[in-house]
Amino acid sequence: MQVIRTIAEIREVIRNAKRAGHSVGLVPTMGALHTGHGRLIDQGRAECDLLVVSIFVNPLQFGPNEDYERYPRCLNDDLEFCENHRVDLVFCPDTKELYPNAQKTYVEVEEIPRELCGRFRPGHFRGVATVVLKLFNIVLPDRAYFGEKDAQQLRVIQQMTADLNLPVEIVAVPTVREPDGLAVSSRNRYLNPEQRQSATVLYRALNAAFQQLCAGERDAAKVVAAGQAVLAEEPGVREEYLEVVDAESMIPVKTITGPVRIAGAVWVANTRLIDNLYWKGC
Repeated sequence: MQVIRTIAEIREVIRNAKRAGHSVGLVPTMGALHTGHGRLIDQGRAECDLLVVSIFVNPLQFGPNEDYERYPRCLNDDLEFCENHRVDLVFCPDTKELYPNAQKTYVEVEEIPRELCGRFRPGHFRGVATVVLKLFNIVLPDRAYFGEKDAQQLRVIQQMTADLNLPVEIVAVPTVREPDGLAVSSRNRYLNPEQRQSATVLYRALNAAFQQLCAGERDAAKVVAAGQAVLAEEPGVREEYLEVVDAESMIPVKTITGPVRIAGAVWVANTRLIDNLYWKGC
C-alpha cells in the first residue's frame, strides 16, 4: 500500500495505472475510519483494479461553530485499517496541498442542499461538492463510493456529476448499522456509554415513521408525527429535524406518492447525528 501526500505524485501513479488499462476506484473520507467506510472500501476493492482512499478533513464543509478542530484525526489507525482492507493507495494531503491559496472558486448545487442539513449548516454542501470535484480531478476515478447514510450528500454528488458531465460512476452503498440499529459514524466516538444508548432513539424514530408508511399512511405530517413521538420519549436527545423528503430532490413532501427518504438529525449532548431510511413501498 502506498501513502501519498502530494497531488503531483498521485497524478503520476494514476497516469501509469490508466496507461496500463487499470480501472480506478475512489473512496473519499475524512478519516476516523469505521465499518461503514470498510463497506465502501470492500465494494471498491471488488470492482476496481486500483483502489484509492482519500483521507482529508475538509475545512470548507465546517461552519465557524462546528467541530473542525476536534474532529477525530487518527491517521496511523486509518492506515492500518486501509492496509487490512487491501487498499492500494491512500491519498492524505495536508490543507495547504489542496488549498494552497484562498479558495475563490466553489461548486454550488441548487435545490438539493436547500432543506434538511442544508438548512442548519449553510455552506456545508458547497464545501463538500468543491472538495469532491477537486478529488475527482486529481484521482480521475472510474467509480467513486459514497454511503447512503449521508443521503443528501450522496444526491448532491450525483447531481454535480451528472450536471458537469463528469466521467465518474457514483456508487451508492447501503448504511452500515450497529446491532442495535445505530448508524455507524465517525462522530459516534464522541458519545459516552449513556449517550450512546440514547442515540439509538433516532433509528427507532425513523422506523416508527417507516411503519406508518407501510401501514398505508400517506400524509407526511402524520408519518413525521409518529417518529417525533418516539424522539420525545428520550429526554437526552434534541431533535433538529425529522422530515419526509422526495428521494430525488430531497425537498419535503406533504403527500407521499412515490419514493421518499425519512430523514432525521438529532443532538445527543454536543454531538450531532444524522440518519435516514429509504421507502419505495412495502
